[in-house]
Amino acid sequence: MSLSRSPSPQRGGGWSSPGLTTPYNSSSRRASPMRNYANGSPSNVTWASAQARSAEVRGYPAFSTRNTSSWIGKHARRVSSGLSNLPLFRQSSYAEKEKLGRGRWPPGGGSRAADLARMVGRTIWRMRLRFILVISIILFTILFYVTPLHQHYRRTAWLGGGSKYVIILAANVGGGVMEWKGPREWAIERDSVKNKKAYAKRWGYELEIVDMSTKKRYAHEWRESWEKVDTIRNTMRKYPHAQWFWWLDLNTFIMEPSYSLQSHVFNHLKDNVYRDINVYNPLKVEHPLNASYLDPDTRAPEGDGKPDSINLIVPQDCGGFNLGSFFVRRSIWTDRLLDIWWDPVGYEQKHMEWEHKEQDALEYMYRNQPWVRPHVAFVPQRRVNSFPPGACGDNGDDPKIHYSEKDRDFLVNMAGCEWGRDCWGEMYNYRQLSNRLNRSRWDRFKDWIGDYMKRRREANQRREEEAKKKDS
Repeated sequence: MSLSRSPSPQRGGGWSSPGLTTPYNSSSRRASPMRNYANGSPSNVTWASAQARSAEVRGYPAFSTRNTSSWIGKHARRVSSGLSNLPLFRQSSYAEKEKLGRGRWPPGGGSRAADLARMVGRTIWRMRLRFILVISIILFTILFYVTPLHQHYRRTAWLGGGSKYVIILAANVGGGVMEWKGPREWAIERDSVKNKKAYAKRWGYELEIVDMSTKKRYAHEWRESWEKVDTIRNTMRKYPHAQWFWWLDLNTFIMEPSYSLQSHVFNHLKDNVYRDINVYNPLKVEHPLNASYLDPDTRAPEGDGKPDSINLIVPQDCGGFNLGSFFVRRSIWTDRLLDIWWDPVGYEQKHMEWEHKEQDALEYMYRNQPWVRPHVAFVPQRRVNSFPPGACGDNGDDPKIHYSEKDRDFLVNMAGCEWGRDCWGEMYNYRQLSNRLNRSRWDRFKDWIGDYMKRRREANQRREEEAKKKDS
């Protein structure tokens, strides 16, 4: 029997064409045993097997039904099936979309700025955690250095530790006991005070400016210069939480404000000082003492060797102790030293003999009182108290004493400039040198441009002069 159309399966089982129904669809509806076949059987074609065969036809164009007899019809169905599965595109072909995926702009597909903004937005969203972290670090850095936050950080005792240090500057408002200042003295004081204020503000230190023109009178003498000891005691009372006190004379200038006291001296105190005066001993002091009644720390050249036992840090110049820049630590030992140092009885007996006043008094105590030595340390002079070339003798530059621009020494002390030297000239020169050495990168770049243009002009002038000589 010939079929006019291809048979089609039914959901309930069997085929829609007459004669292809299964024997189990009889009118008697008698129950019969069912056999399980994976894809049906010759006598029972299920709906699942027919659906699988239909899916196979749609998925594989090479499959053809029994009714396909011509080669042209088979390939026509393959082409039709392939075209029906192709995706639909708008405005551009698949090749153009592929190029767009490779980072190229679509031809006429919107604004490039908008596409770039979308691409940047997607990138930021994918990396949002890292982006937020980087932005937070940048904002915190800007706020830390633009606002006074970094000053509060450096000042706090448990973070930066700046409040533990006090700078004592000996000003000279009236010019001394019996004289008044001139214009140069005013200029020296202005530059020195400004220099110390900027340094103290930068690192969070306390600054105590003391007027040394008001002198206390004991017996028949004005104790000018001896006021230094009494001033230190008063400052310790004023700042009860401070630990170290740095005395500075007026004729000093901090050359490197980027050096903090912690990093420059105190963080590695044991490496920056020496306890044995024999390392540099211009006074020829006999050290250590060998008396049998002294304790082992007093008889040892380095004392107990512990930085915590250091209460006085003094530099030495060519003549001995120099108190233009020195450090004192708050302690019971320091209170005892200051009381004996400021004793009016000792002053009455020795003030005519001691030419350098309080400095000679300290040297006398170090030499003759053994309890002083274990708590005194010496710092190399150029670390905290460099001298100008004209100070401390006429033997030329001493690498242990005089300032070195190459090594960027911390501080310059124009000691003795009032005796035959120009104090204002030295202060001005070192101030200009410090400004030049501590320029910002932008200032260095501008100076480089200026120097380059200056060299070009000089070279052009030389060429013009040589050309005129040849013409003549």
